[in-house]
Amino acid sequence: MTTATTPTPNSRQAQAWNGSVGTHWATHHDRYDTMLSGVNDALFEAAAIGSGDRVLDIGCGAGITTRIAARRAAHGHAVGVDISAPLLDRARASTASDGITNAAYEQADAQTHAFPPAGYDVAISRGGVMFFADHTAAFTNIARALRPGGRLVFVCPQPVGQGTEESRTLGLFAELLAREDGPEESPESIPPEAAADATAARTAMASLSDPARIHEVLTAYEDVTVTPVPVETVWGQTPADAVDFILSRTPGRTVTAATRASLEEAFRPYATEFGVRLRAGVWLVTAVRPT
Repeated sequence: MTTATTPTPNSRQAQAWNGSVGTHWATHHDRYDTMLSGVNDALFEAAAIGSGDRVLDIGCGAGITTRIAARRAAHGHAVGVDISAPLLDRARASTASDGITNAAYEQADAQTHAFPPAGYDVAISRGGVMFFADHTAAFTNIARALRPGGRLVFVCPQPVGQGTEESRTLGLFAELLAREDGPEESPESIPPEAAADATAARTAMASLSDPARIHEVLTAYEDVTVTPVPVETVWGQTPADAVDFILSRTPGRTVTAATRASLEEAFRPYATEFGVRLRAGVWLVTAVRPT
């Protein structure tokens, strides 16, 4: 397995995203991209990428947003940065398959990576900025990579207790799993490292859910806005498919037939001809590097 090209102070997330979490996202990249596609319009409308722009995609994952940015910056270029080798392998393969020649990828921690000073016109992220060890340091480093007047645009989750369909359904899902007391769900059935990886990623996911915290860490920017955006997340083609997907996120996870039936029932009210779709909410954040 390759390691990050620059040192990282964030070894816990590096382990997760180069381990079971990153492998799962790379294996199921199409599903994750479909799940998160509802935020693309808001993200790219706010980013207003021009044809000659130089775009930095932070936490680019499997590269779908980098590829969209590269297409919009047809006479410029897009660079995706991520800490995960499995996801970057997938990003490079998909970019080559699509015939996109103005996109490139770097394995690095954006908190510490030596970006070219003022080398980008806009930095974007679709849910990739929550995992830093030090958010203020990371966003300050990204600001140095932007030209004066350059734009930062990202989306991140709202608090899980917002009462959305997604938070209610996933909360019920968690309750049902917690009640599972059959031998299949003994702690020994889940590899400790995989459990630690999943916990690290899940905890970091909520690190920017408070708008006050977002303003606090963007001290290197001006004109900061935090706007709520309603979205729909797609969890599977059918309730059974959605349950399979969620259970697969924790290697070794098994449940009894009765619990599985209850899990599927939790998704059933949201099953449509276009898949299992749950209404949720994200924050759309914009900021500008001072001139």
